[in-house]
Amino acid sequence: MKAFQNRQDAGRVLAEALKSYAGQKNLYVLGLPRGGVPVAKEVARALQAPLDVLVVRKLGVPGHLELAMGAIASGGGRVLNQELLRRLRLSPSDIEPVEERECQELSRREQVYRGHRPFPDLKGKTVIVVDDGLATGATMKAALAAVEKGNPARVVVAVPVAPPETLEEIKSLVNQVVCPLVPTDFGAVGEWYQDFPQTSDEEVLAALAQSDHGQQP
Repeated sequence: MKAFQNRQDAGRVLAEALKSYAGQKNLYVLGLPRGGVPVAKEVARALQAPLDVLVVRKLGVPGHLELAMGAIASGGGRVLNQELLRRLRLSPSDIEPVEERECQELSRREQVYRGHRPFPDLKGKTVIVVDDGLATGATMKAALAAVEKGNPARVVVAVPVAPPETLEEIKSLVNQVVCPLVPTDFGAVGEWYQDFPQTSDEEVLAALAQSDHGQQP
């Protein structure tokens, strides 16, 4: 059974679960591009909060790029799966070219989405970090490492779907996790959506332009 019609539907479900935050001052919603942004847009709209993006790039294992050995994020967030690196006997020389390539793509997306607009000031704020789902949690961990550098007062991770073991790891890193669907037979994020297309750069830009934050300097 598909739990969500699309990312917008998932965002509305999340927003309902987060309604206690609606209208709060010093509240910020960060979406992880690309797929997390349409979800975050619905959350930000319902909570009357500004929306921005936190660019994250997975570091794929050489030859098996879908398998995450770590991730990097805007603002210097970086995590590596040390257990996986040891198991696959990957050295820094294996990681460096992958990280260099993903750093270039992260910079490209930063320029596309943010231009010259600085990363938002998160100090003392309640920050809700939104994605369209979690699998291994590698990209979310990198995002959280970047968010923590901003000294927020409170950090909430909000995702529509995730496996229980990943949620347990994320719970230890933040103040609160909101996840309406926690299947034990998880599979992949897209399996829980009826419609799960790739999100384009244009969709991300449109979401930012329509948000409270899109036109702020």
